[in-house]
Amino acid sequence: MFAPLQNDLFLRACRRQATPYTPLWLMRQAGRYLPEYCATRAKAGSFMGLATNVDHATEVTLQPLDRYPLDAAILFSDILTVPDAMGLGLSFAQGEGPKFEKVVRDEAAVAQLAVPDMNRLRYVFDAVTSIRKALNGRVPLIGFSGSPWTLACYMVEGGGSDDYRLVKSLMYRRPDLMHRILAINADSVAAYLNAQIDAGAQAVMVFDSWGGVLADGAFQSFSLAYTARVLAQLKRHHDGQDIPRIVFTKGGGLWLKEMAGLDCEVLGLDWTVNLGWARAQVGGAVGGPGKALQGNLDPNVLFATPEQVAEQARAVLDSFGRPHTDPHQTGPTHVFNLGHGISQYTPPEHVSALVEAVHSHSKRLRQ
Repeated sequence: MFAPLQNDLFLRACRRQATPYTPLWLMRQAGRYLPEYCATRAKAGSFMGLATNVDHATEVTLQPLDRYPLDAAILFSDILTVPDAMGLGLSFAQGEGPKFEKVVRDEAAVAQLAVPDMNRLRYVFDAVTSIRKALNGRVPLIGFSGSPWTLACYMVEGGGSDDYRLVKSLMYRRPDLMHRILAINADSVAAYLNAQIDAGAQAVMVFDSWGGVLADGAFQSFSLAYTARVLAQLKRHHDGQDIPRIVFTKGGGLWLKEMAGLDCEVLGLDWTVNLGWARAQVGGAVGGPGKALQGNLDPNVLFATPEQVAEQARAVLDSFGRPHTDPHQTGPTHVFNLGHGISQYTPPEHVSALVEAVHSHSKRLRQ
């Protein structure tokens, strides 16, 4: 049904297999920093008009790949499609963040929550299949979802938040209700990611964007445990291929050793974490078990000059150190990415400097 992969380096690095250079993709790589994205979004009329139209979603997913030699594509969608399918009424005003018409802050609202009918998210799965076909084997396609905790933050707050006052108040005051929300979210996310895998996603990523706002102890109970519940339900294989799973907790570097116990292949890191230290903690040895690592350039580096961008990219690669090169066994590997999503104000030509620096310097590191 789908063309064979011409560039599988991202998947090989996820499996901790040796690669000739460090593969690279960028969180939010299809986004507002690209003029061609802005043109397609204007045509679509709104963010959700873009995300729910299969042709538009396919077009914007491929735009960064037409401009840069990236090593993976990621589905163009939003983490909040799942609570929207639960009936919370998602909207995006121009220049503003997401908003929910209904919020989940009391017993009655929690009682109404249920795992949504996945047919309500058919537009996402149709987009996955369409993108996979349009890629024609160029690079692998990553599917994704928000984590149960991160989705709960938006569902309780009704949108983004600076202080997480409402969601944390509910968590501390009524932990029983929060556990109920998280259990439903976890089972919803698992069903959602499995449907993306069935539709053609070749790897899946859980974005725990707000895990790092939790206190120690609360993180383990209210975020990590439910990410683990998602992973336990995910398909390991599809169409004869294994499906790597990536978990990224922004602000979660201090819990890296505990996250090493998650049933996933890759751990994503934000820019506050030293990659060499992370490798020593969880990267494992050649021939032994371990986690592949993904990250972790500060997205604001991309506002420096192209020369400085290249210098900082080399520093991230040097921090990880020389990846293993043994073709016969697994060992420590690195997927280059940013430490969070790319800013809409990023000059597109600075991304060219980044990609060139990562590919060329990472080849040198292996010589």
